[in-house]
Amino acid sequence: MSQSLSQLYLAPIVFLLLSAQIPAVLLLLSRMMRGPFRHPPLKPKLSQCDRPNTVSVVVPTLNEVERLSPCLKGLGAQDSTLREVLVVDSRSTDGTGILVLAAAAKDDRFQLMEDPLLPSDWVGRPWALHNGFLATSPDSEWVLGIDADTQPQPGLIASLVEVAEKGNYDLISLSPRFILKKPGEIWLQPALLMTLVYRFGAAGETGNEPNRVMANGQCFLCRRSLLASLDGYTSARSSFCDDVTLARNAAAQGAKVAFLDGAKVLKVRMYDGMAETWREWGRSLDLKDAAEPGQVWADLIFLGLVQGLPLPLLVFASGLWLSGMTTLAVLGLFVTNLVLVVMRFALLFAIAPSYDLSSASGKWLFWLSPFADPAAVYRIFLSSTRQPKQWRGRSYGTM
Repeated sequence: MSQSLSQLYLAPIVFLLLSAQIPAVLLLLSRMMRGPFRHPPLKPKLSQCDRPNTVSVVVPTLNEVERLSPCLKGLGAQDSTLREVLVVDSRSTDGTGILVLAAAAKDDRFQLMEDPLLPSDWVGRPWALHNGFLATSPDSEWVLGIDADTQPQPGLIASLVEVAEKGNYDLISLSPRFILKKPGEIWLQPALLMTLVYRFGAAGETGNEPNRVMANGQCFLCRRSLLASLDGYTSARSSFCDDVTLARNAAAQGAKVAFLDGAKVLKVRMYDGMAETWREWGRSLDLKDAAEPGQVWADLIFLGLVQGLPLPLLVFASGLWLSGMTTLAVLGLFVTNLVLVVMRFALLFAIAPSYDLSSASGKWLFWLSPFADPAAVYRIFLSSTRQPKQWRGRSYGTM
């Protein structure tokens, strides 16, 4: 009798779960099916430069001396498409400025500037980028924002300009190749990355609605005329995901925006270890500063249904079936979540080229990253309910 009662109570729960998951799965499949038609990954352009002095680069920094050298080296290796590199330093105390001045002594394209004191209604990164933009040469047709932790590969800038001009894009940002080294980050980071893929599709998709546009400020190329029409970074001044906010504002004004695969032309070492990955990257992935609350929560529910819950629900449905609850609803719940789990593991092969594990220990943990999915979705939930108080060495109150 007790088993019959428990099955009676569980039956509507199973039915509700299945009813919620099926539409979410169909939406996920519709996004994944666009993958084969995406823009191909960028390839480095290493031929003779045909667009000299076209691009001004802005690099925002705050105590980046330990990570900045590969970025400066990579920028210095770019061809004459690059006019200038403005490193905007926010009063670093670790010797960042000295490092930049040393680079400037060898390459006169490098310049060091200090941004004004941060206003109370601005976040530090868009403030530095905004002031860097204002200081760039008016003769540069393009402005490229580059983060200090990136490692630009030879031919990056020329390739970006070529793709932008051939495709008549106004704004292009790139997904990089992530350098992972420590076991914890190798396990967690792909799960966090997958939250973006599930919500917005793979890098290389174009034609999304403005409120679904994705962007990455680590490599953010924009027509100077477009930035001027947007008043620089002013519309993203209080955003902790200023890249997505600015790209969506641009798309809403009719600009042609693309988020493309740059794994062959850009590398990045974002965070050192699992704890820093969880703390730093996890708190911005909700993108709440670039979307309406309804969209944020709809995406969170969607992630729960297709990424966070499938492994637990697969175990749950298996247990119900083995306990004798052999209904079509239980079978449907089992099959639905088995498909989601198999799909998730299969997608590891698709995202593998986005990772550099050459210096990593515990590389095999990459293939177990789906087991981190419940934690990754929980991290997005935490971020969705909290406003950051600290960011890149700065403290923020209520903005």
